[in-house]
Amino acid sequence: MINSYVTAFGLRAPPFSKEIDDAALWLPQSKQVIVDAVEEALTERASVLLLGEPGVGKTCVLRALRHRLPQQGFRLTYCRNSTLGRRDFYRCLCNTLGLHPTSTAANLFLAVENHVQELRRDKLHPVFLLDEAHLLHSDMLAHLHILLNYEWDSRALLSLVLIGLPELESNLGRRAHRSLLSRIDHRLLIEPASLEDTTEYLRYRLSAAGADRDLFPDDAIAALHELSQGALREIDRLATASLREAARRKKKLVDCDLVQRVAEPLVRFD
Repeated sequence: MINSYVTAFGLRAPPFSKEIDDAALWLPQSKQVIVDAVEEALTERASVLLLGEPGVGKTCVLRALRHRLPQQGFRLTYCRNSTLGRRDFYRCLCNTLGLHPTSTAANLFLAVENHVQELRRDKLHPVFLLDEAHLLHSDMLAHLHILLNYEWDSRALLSLVLIGLPELESNLGRRAHRSLLSRIDHRLLIEPASLEDTTEYLRYRLSAAGADRDLFPDDAIAALHELSQGALREIDRLATASLREAARRKKKLVDCDLVQRVAEPLVRFD
């Protein structure tokens, strides 16, 4: 059944659902710059540290990157579970690559290395994306630099993209992990959305869902922005809750007071 607020506002679909095609993602100019920088780094066979607070759009940047990179030149492997130990990590990586060795961590690593070399012979540059990398165990961080050390450290076997919260950089700055940090030339920080970004984002998502008029006045948008602190995930959550409450009250617009009233219990439980 279609959500009642969707019907009430004459929309075709929930406007702030995360189920959206890569090609339909909206990114402000500040995040487009980040996508450009990551693409340039991968083209140069370099590795990347991509940092940002929760909900600011790290995954959106990765999805935009996936959509943009030419498939004939790159092979992307995405790992979202960064809490694994070394052997389980390489077993997961092997499974993702379609390999099925059942042996020691050393043999698992060798299987990955051999497969990557095959990709390179096919002129495909492997890119390993490790999400939630701030959760990586210390022994895993201490081992990852080996993936970036190939042919006496004279060539890039692959590109590593570590995605995580800002504290990841300080974790990598510890003496035990400097070998890894020194091999990551590109270190990028995703900032929260500005008020202008929030305004454009709301109107884009509502228009894409079929809205033929502005449903959030300027003061309501300002309230959403302040309450979300520029985190797109929080904007989605608060905007959806506000639309649902406005429909329940049979309002034509989502006013500022309603946004603040809806946000109070949601923010309290964060």
